[in-house]
Amino acid sequence: MHTDAQQLDTRVRVVTPENIAFQYHVAGPFRRLPAYLIDLAIRVTAGLVTLLGLSLAFGFAGLGSVGLGIWLLLFFMLTWFYGGLFETFWNGQTPGKRIMRIRVLSVEGQAINASQAVLRNILRTVDALPFLYPLFFFYLVGLVSATMNKRFQRLGDLACGTMVVCEEPHWLKGVARINEPEVLRLTPSIPARFQPDRSLARALALYVGRRANFAPARRLQIARYVGVPLREELGLPQSTNLDHLLCALYNRVFVTEDTPEPNGPPAAPPASEPASGASPFAAVAALALGERGDA
Repeated sequence: MHTDAQQLDTRVRVVTPENIAFQYHVAGPFRRLPAYLIDLAIRVTAGLVTLLGLSLAFGFAGLGSVGLGIWLLLFFMLTWFYGGLFETFWNGQTPGKRIMRIRVLSVEGQAINASQAVLRNILRTVDALPFLYPLFFFYLVGLVSATMNKRFQRLGDLACGTMVVCEEPHWLKGVARINEPEVLRLTPSIPARFQPDRSLARALALYVGRRANFAPARRLQIARYVGVPLREELGLPQSTNLDHLLCALYNRVFVTEDTPEPNGPPAAPPASEPASGASPFAAVAALALGERGDA
């Protein structure tokens, strides 16, 4: 994968080995600062609550030093592994990042792994320099590093090959019907018994949601990975257009089993409204299309 060398704003362009390009809006320091402060407030609150609880629990038993030792261990874990654990199990997000709608990704646009999540948070100590006694960090090193590269990467990000991007919301009000004549003619050829698993249902929804961004030739190239096995499974002619086939499967699975003729009156509302007669997979389609920004 590689990124586009030209950059006019805070967007970076990532191109996959399949020659599919994705654009990400990079989160700058002022977008990341509120997320950091939220996480800091959570850590401080958790530390004070556990200190109070352990003091009361062990103090009454005359084991105050034991309670303090347990708290110091918990405080160490909270200080050094809070961000790493959350970013590992929350797909690159901490509570603060989730509230601010930002996420950590690799520079290739993929989800980060556990080692990247933990290491970038441990190296935050270096980014926080210089240190002012007793508890104030200037974060001058991280700020200077972020301003010297186009992805706003601090030293921890540079060392781990990560970047922080903004999640752009995609509003979805319903399940869309594909009303192209070729698709409508093909939809009745799909057996009513056809029921995909959740992974295939999600793939169909994601493809239909993104196909408008690709030229017809590129649609065929992308659709063949899923379309060729399905065309053989359904016993359709080799001349069947794979792009239209995936759209017909989407109509059959997510919208309704009663597809009108191409010249007939529309039987479904526009894409901005839920289609009547939606199948049980409609919720999966809405969920999948709603996560289009997770690339």
